Amino acid sequence: FAIFPLFADSDYLTQVGIDTLIFVLLALGLNVAVGWVGLLDLGFVVFFGLGAYLYAAVASPYAGRHWEAELVIPLIAVAVAATGYLLGSTSRRLVGDYLAIVTLFFLQLWLVVLTNAAFTRGPNGISDIYPLEFFGRQVVSLEGYYYVTFAAFVLVVAFLYLLNRSRTGRAWRALREDELAAELMTMPVNRLKLMAFAVGAGIAGLAGALYAPMQGAVFPLNFDIVLLITIYAMVVLGGAGSIFGVTVGAVLIAASLEVLREPDDASWIFYVVGITALVVLLRRPAWAAPAVLAGTVVFGFVVHEAAERWRPSLVEGSTFGQAWIDELVDSWVLLPEGIVAADGVPSGATGRLAYIGLVASILALTLVRSRLWRAVGLVPVLYLAACVWENLLIAQPAVARFVLIGAMLVGLMAFRPQGLFGKLRVEVV
Repeated sequence: FAIFPLFADSDYLTQVGIDTLIFVLLALGLNVAVGWVGLLDLGFVVFFGLGAYLYAAVASPYAGRHWEAELVIPLIAVAVAATGYLLGSTSRRLVGDYLAIVTLFFLQLWLVVLTNAAFTRGPNGISDIYPLEFFGRQVVSLEGYYYVTFAAFVLVVAFLYLLNRSRTGRAWRALREDELAAELMTMPVNRLKLMAFAVGAGIAGLAGALYAPMQGAVFPLNFDIVLLITIYAMVVLGGAGSIFGVTVGAVLIAASLEVLREPDDASWIFYVVGITALVVLLRRPAWAAPAVLAGTVVFGFVVHEAAERWRPSLVEGSTFGQAWIDELVDSWVLLPEGIVAADGVPSGATGRLAYIGLVASILALTLVRSRLWRAVGLVPVLYLAACVWENLLIAQPAVARFVLIGAMLVGLMAFRPQGLFGKLRVEVV
């Protein structure tokens, strides 16, 4: 992170770096409650939004004031931590699904208030937020915002590193493994839960206080359930409970979301990840993966040739992708005529039906017990996946990137449930 600006040769890359650091802070905050204590908190985004709106309330023309950041940011972090403590106190006796339902209610209530309240300016949000100002000097460049966010990240990581190895951190992990055993060992279970809510909320509030001046405006749609799912994906991918793992997970997801915005880059990721997953799935025997890959290539040419001979309309269309890999598979996959409109938006129900068929075929494939027949069944499934990509998903990168990330997470959870760097939990039988 410290040397990233040396390689960022454009404002766009610097902005991506800032967004990634914000995501890392949010993932670290959520990891306190989810990874260390085992609480299923679905209202975490509320604290992020609260920090952003609190900064807008003290540093914008709408508020009529401009407080300096060295005073505002710590105050916002403490205020949001106190709010997390209060919200956690209302559900401190709840666990599992019940806690998830109550915290999700808080998130929905927050979104209703943001969208309809007059003091938040409803869906119009609060714009023209003043930039950060430290000791009379304003931060106006993207590189300056990057280093401010990086400094906050270093402080948060150092704080969490020491906290995790403290008496409180050990108590949190004991509570995560077995709440009843921790309580019988005289640990203050309810107070530990409230502390986790408060610490995680404070970090989210800090991220919100940095996010608002960097964006220059805050809107209700910036803090919806899609953001919550994305942050959870980062924690799950990296490994809940691991500071390093959560950081890596946030970087991977944030980078993937940006790369998948471009259809050409997305195509390369799709095919490379697909082939890599095939090799990992069929690593034994050694010939299985090459055989399935070769069979898929041959199967595709046979289907394409048959369609070209008996129903040419199935191969007379064109793909939305412009990458070299897309042009290569253009003569291999089925491309029905008119399935992609001139504006790049898929038309008709053919692509959607193919997508539903792909999901159904993958689910059916998991029920096949024979390794031989499962490998045979992979051939048409892989070909159908390529057809769906070229006909439907590549034309909708906003949808495709979440589909691909979701697929990668499902695959990872099947082979490594604890995430990339997480540790297996102790199961008490």
